Amino acid sequence: MDTKRDILWRVYVSFIGIAVVCVLILGKAFYIQRVQGDHWRSMSDSMHQRIVELDADRGTIYSEDGQMLSTSLPQFDIYLDFQADGLREKQGKVFEANIDSFSIVMAGFFKDKTAAKYKAELREGYRKKSRYYALKKKISFDQYKSFRQFPLVRLGRNKSGVIVEESSIRLSPFGLLANRTIGLSREHIASNGKMKKQNVGLEKSYDSLLTGMKGQRLVRYTSAGPIPLEGFETEPENGKDVYTTLDVNIQDIAETALLKQMEATESEYGTCMVMETKTGKLKAIANLGRRPDGSYWEDDNYALRVTEPGSTIKLVTLLAVLDKGSSRLTDLVNVGSEGHKVVGPRSINDAERSPKETLTVKEVFAHSSNVGMGWLANKAFAQNPVEFRNYLHKYHMDVKSPVDLSNIPNPRVAPLARNSGGVMNMITMSFGYAVQVSPLQTLTLYNAVANNGKMMKPYLVNSIRQDGLVEQEFGPTVMEESIASPEIISAAQSSMEAVITEGTGKYAFKDMPFPLAGKTGTAHVADGDTKYVHGVYQASFVGYFPANDPQYTCIVVIRSKPHAAIHYGGTLAGPVFREVATKLYAMYVPDRKPALFAAAKDSSNYVYAGKTDDLKNVYSRLAIKYNDSAAGDWSSVMYARNDNNPVMRDRQQQKKTMPDLKGMGLRDALFLLERMGVKVSVSGKGKVKSQSLPPGTTLQKGTAVVLELI
Repeated sequence: MDTKRDILWRVYVSFIGIAVVCVLILGKAFYIQRVQGDHWRSMSDSMHQRIVELDADRGTIYSEDGQMLSTSLPQFDIYLDFQADGLREKQGKVFEANIDSFSIVMAGFFKDKTAAKYKAELREGYRKKSRYYALKKKISFDQYKSFRQFPLVRLGRNKSGVIVEESSIRLSPFGLLANRTIGLSREHIASNGKMKKQNVGLEKSYDSLLTGMKGQRLVRYTSAGPIPLEGFETEPENGKDVYTTLDVNIQDIAETALLKQMEATESEYGTCMVMETKTGKLKAIANLGRRPDGSYWEDDNYALRVTEPGSTIKLVTLLAVLDKGSSRLTDLVNVGSEGHKVVGPRSINDAERSPKETLTVKEVFAHSSNVGMGWLANKAFAQNPVEFRNYLHKYHMDVKSPVDLSNIPNPRVAPLARNSGGVMNMITMSFGYAVQVSPLQTLTLYNAVANNGKMMKPYLVNSIRQDGLVEQEFGPTVMEESIASPEIISAAQSSMEAVITEGTGKYAFKDMPFPLAGKTGTAHVADGDTKYVHGVYQASFVGYFPANDPQYTCIVVIRSKPHAAIHYGGTLAGPVFREVATKLYAMYVPDRKPALFAAAKDSSNYVYAGKTDDLKNVYSRLAIKYNDSAAGDWSSVMYARNDNNPVMRDRQQQKKTMPDLKGMGLRDALFLLERMGVKVSVSGKGKVKSQSLPPGTTLQKGTAVVLELI
């Protein structure tokens, strides 16, 4: 009995202990939930809520005439919150009523799954009460517009549980055209797992302006994924737009001419640039490289790559010896008749034999004699070869180009001190070797000669704008008021004209309908893995047109395939220059400069415009007589100051075309433009006086238009 009593006592004590512990646990739970509940819930929120960044819409890059060269298009990710009140209330009545029709429409529209598959997946997500079920990702804006009309979705977010997240993709509407200059805007995951941008060209140089300012959003993280909380957002500030100096038509001409020649000759790579002579604006930069499959793409900015230029550097030598006074244009130079000669410490070869044994300095340049140029340089600078470096610096050939792009490479110049082989290097430089410069530097120098000695800074960006309003504007910048005296510039111009009329460019530019001036260049390439034995050449032609009143300066540089039959500057690069010059002369010379469009003032009448029905209603209510010649939706009224009745005429409006807004009120003008996706900025009050784009201009979504009211 004592043993039984002892066991029972222990059991009772254990039960009492368990009961006490349970009471304490329940009490603590009640205390935590009822008394400390708010505190712990806030702690939970702080641990599961995060502020995430919202990317701003990236700005658009435009051509000079307002055409989009690089822009961002929206794309949408669609999620479903299966715990949304509208889907759960009344035992899921809304969900059950719409799941069949929603599955059928999804399958029919996207055609990626059957309706049965959609229905099964949606039911599974509903069963698991997923808060962030991924329905569709990266759908286009047009697809999203259609999606909003689907069954279930059109009930609104609260009832449908639909969550939409918007992002953007970068698009170049013109594809290949100036693709490398405009640049890329891509994101990739770096080795550390973080998202990095990989930008080049203008996209990189103006990245901070194009990117804008990021916004913020409060997100709650659940087991089903992050859920954005409405009402806790800071909107991002969209990026600014960049308006370039590029002309789409000129770019197309340059790109097409270069591509055609490179495909015909199977060349490795090439570049073609067009610069506006008086301003330094770069109107076109084409860069094409051959891909393994034989096609060509804008894979690198060859316009900025520094290489040995060949004979185009002879303009530096000509200007230098004339400026020093060691030679004159009419001086005679004995170049021999065998095509090679020893000059100072160096044996020099000419690519082609001279037409005669003795040439004038002008003829040496026109026939591109290496022997003659080496002799002129040796005569002028043999005693102090460093002086030749001073001329390179004077003509900005030993410093990187100031063009408004990032990561511009530095040119390279061999040592010119006498005790470091300076005389040998100086003579070699005089005809295009032992020095590496970019095609853009060469173009800038030749443009200075075309511009009567005034060297202009090359530039690519005209202005930075926000919502159509100019925030920063860039104009022509003079680098050197005069790189040489007028007499020397005139001598250089006549020498370049002689290249076309009697020298190495004679056959390439035979029967041109307008005068040209320029210089051929052919360099035997040895760099990287390429050796002289491979027979690779770099052919160049640089010049300006028309020679009597230069409007454009252009350079073409093409690297040939090994042992190519066509590899000289006149025969490989010359035809590209000829095609570009001929087409530009027909289209743009004399130069046409865009200006703010405004109709000519006429003090004898006034113009009003708007919806036809609205205008007729106004005239009827005011009992004003008018002659009705309007049958369309939009009209304009010419109101004369004399006693003649005003005349109402049709004002035709075409889709995707800039309308004539003169005389319209702001409301009507905005209605017309914004339904075409145009960005509009306005100054003044009243009716439209002028518009930044003339009537008939083709419009694209995102085009910026400025209206002036009065």
